[in-house]
This record gives sequence, structure tokens and C-alpha cells, in this order.
Amino acid sequence: MLIDSHAHLDMQDFDEDREEVLARASNGGITRIITIGIDLDSSCEALALADKYDSVYAAVACHPHNADECDVQDLEKLVEMTSEKKVVAWGEIGLDFYRRYSDLEIQSEIFLRQLEMAKDLELPVIIHDREAHSEVLASLTSMGKGEGKGVIHCFSGNLDLAFLFIRLGYHISIPGTVTYKKASQVKDVAAKIPLERMLIETDAPFLAPVPKRGKRNEPLFVSFTAQEIARLRNIEFEEVAKVTSENARILFNLP
Repeated sequence: MLIDSHAHLDMQDFDEDREEVLARASNGGITRIITIGIDLDSSCEALALADKYDSVYAAVACHPHNADECDVQDLEKLVEMTSEKKVVAWGEIGLDFYRRYSDLEIQSEIFLRQLEMAKDLELPVIIHDREAHSEVLASLTSMGKGEGKGVIHCFSGNLDLAFLFIRLGYHISIPGTVTYKKASQVKDVAAKIPLERMLIETDAPFLAPVPKRGKRNEPLFVSFTAQEIARLRNIEFEEVAKVTSENARILFNLP
């Protein structure tokens, strides 16, 4: 049994066959899926999907790509949504200095504001970090250490950075890129961090793992990621599945 800790089920990539995608996941042993909001509208859609499907849970927030459009009213409405029982995290939030779809200063401002809000709400955070490692680390350090702080989604840093986040109380989420032949850095991280601090994810519809690379990703394919982690660590697939699922269950307070 596996948990896909990060997918975007509301995206239009799934509009034609969402029911079939979720059925395949269920039949393939994916017991829980966290679907992630990236702005107010997608957060509302994520919650609607969580309410519709027993296996789906939602995270709500404003993604750094959308920071320029994120205003006080949006944040207030997102806070109201967290009273719903199937909202289990605040995310995806963070910094993206690669795409730079939003002003960097506004990204930082919205990121810090949402970190404070999640802290007040006592919700774990789901962190987006793309080519902003030192800045994200500094922001999270400013929030202090503590268990169950959240997860660094789709981790793209090196092993040293992973341990710095772990010491702050964060989990590291390994995506399907770990299956790519030349992805030596994420393979090293997946092989060496404590399994008790690891989550696994698809980031569906993006980043499909081998042997599905180049196709639309979906929650079922998280099993390929787990298989590669087991190979890298020289342990059984069942151990990866059991421990990462329990990590996600505890972090997101899932039944």
C-alpha cells in the first residue's frame, strides 16, 4: 500500500478520465492521494475532489508562481477552507527562482506570510523550492525547529541540504525523477536519508517516472518511484511502502 503525497488532480490533464485515473490508483494499492492547491480556485477544486473521493485529501495555498495575484482576501478564504476536515496541509508554498512567473520580492513576502498562517493553524506545510535553496532554508530556519513541520516537495537539492531540512523537522519527498538514469543527486538523497523522514510523490501530471517518462503522470505511477528507492537502498519494496505511507499518515494526520 502506498500514499501519493503530492498530485494535482484538479488540472485539466485529468478532465477526460479522472474517474479512471483514481480507479487505477485504488486497484494498484494507492490508498491515499494528497491533491494540492496552487491558488484559491485550484484549492477549491482540490477540496471538492477530496469531498467527492474517500481516498483523496486536499492541501490549500498560493503557489509562488501565483504570488503576484495572491491578495489578502484570497488568503482569508483559504484560511476558512482549512476548517474542512479533508484539508490536511497548507501548500504548495515556497519560492521559484527558475521560472520567475512572479516578482521575487512578492514571492518571498507571500511565502513568509503563509508560513506564519500555517503555524497559527497548526498545519504542516508543503514546500516548493526551485533554484532557491538558500532562501527557502533561511525562511524555514526563521520559523524554528520542530517535528512535523512539513515536507520539501519534489526535492532537488543535494544530500547536505536534505539533512539541513531534516534537522529543522521537515520530511523530504522523492519524486519520479529518481528513476531517471542521470539523476545522480536525487538518487543519492533517496539512498541515504533516513527512511523515516521520506515521503514519495508523483507531482502528477508532471514528472512521470521511467518506464512512463514522457507521458502524463498519475498517482498509480508512484509505485515505480518506490521500486527505485528500494533498489537504491537494497531493501524490500514493501518496507519502502510501509514506512513512507506511515510517514505521510502521521504528517498529514490521515485516518
